[in-house]
Amino acid sequence: MERKLYINRLYRHFKGMLYYVVEEGLDSETLEPVVIYRQLYGEYKTFVRNKEMFLSLVDKQKYPEVEAMYRFTLVEE
Repeated sequence: MERKLYINRLYRHFKGMLYYVVEEGLDSETLEPVVIYRQLYGEYKTFVRNKEMFLSLVDKQKYPEVEAMYRFTLVEE
């Protein structure tokens, strides 16, 4: 089942920090969908990550102690 990306919504990274999804865009070279998002702590930097990776499962082999299922999880209002 494909996960849906929600724009202008809060997401929690599996390591616990909050991010705000600003927009969905396209990589100018590959036209691959990307997510533009801002950290809601520290310097409030803006990041870009390919959409598939943003919505992917946590790598349980690399992070066996993590309870979250997904790399980023929508924070319900």
